[in-house]
Amino acid sequence: MSNPAIATKEEKPEEQKENQSSWKDFLYNPRTGEFMGRTASSWALIFLFYLVFYGFLAGMFTLTMWVMLQTLDESTPKYRDRVSNPGLVIRPRLMDIVFNRTDPLKYGKYVQNLEAFLKQYNDTEQERNELCVAGQFFEQDDQAEKKVCQFKRSLLRQCSGLSDINFGYAEGKPCVLVKMNRIIGLKPEGDPYINCTAKRETSLQMLYFPSEGRFDKMYFPYYGKKAHEKYVQPLVAVKLLLTKDDYNTEINVECKVEGTNLRNNDDRDKFLGRVTFKVKVIE
Repeated sequence: MSNPAIATKEEKPEEQKENQSSWKDFLYNPRTGEFMGRTASSWALIFLFYLVFYGFLAGMFTLTMWVMLQTLDESTPKYRDRVSNPGLVIRPRLMDIVFNRTDPLKYGKYVQNLEAFLKQYNDTEQERNELCVAGQFFEQDDQAEKKVCQFKRSLLRQCSGLSDINFGYAEGKPCVLVKMNRIIGLKPEGDPYINCTAKRETSLQMLYFPSEGRFDKMYFPYYGKKAHEKYVQPLVAVKLLLTKDDYNTEINVECKVEGTNLRNNDDRDKFLGRVTFKVKVIE
């Protein structure tokens, strides 16, 4: 009488051989010439199908992108309704201006920042630009290469860094430059000017350059970085006439653009049409 356990053990090597043979036949069957269950012609047809399919998708994507790009202007964004009003920024590029007026090392970084920024406004550089008509927009819609109106740093007078290389910091009456951010096509209504006030009970005397802190219309509109490559923004210099009573005290100063339709009181954006900075002169 045979033992079932012994018969089972004898069958296992045969089953393993059959499994190995079936895997080998699946990878490559020499009798039918199939590789992984398909003949060479079948694999070629599948490869050709996917090649045509993905080639068609790539062609459609390329055509769609090409058609879309034909509707765009290289110089001007198609949609510009996100920011219709400019923000204000200052130079030196610091919101806290703190220095000892008797120590050049303390206020030197502010002077260097202003001097580096104003190099592009040097009179010799600006004389290469156009002498535009004041009070009128300088529109150049039909010109491929946009011209730039002159803005000489000498217009900033006491804050130009020409007559006073320290921009008033050595005497404790610092200069701060205010400018509007560039917005393509902006043509502000009215007569925009900068007005700064100290956030305290007593007023703070200030001087504005150019006269009355105005942004002349001839510097508008701006046509974009590519079309208007050499464009320079108009500036307003504010000289804070601090006295000894103001020293060693932090003063909050807010500057706004006024006299125009540009917004300056949006609670959601504190830099829209305005900018606030702190000044503290140590003695």
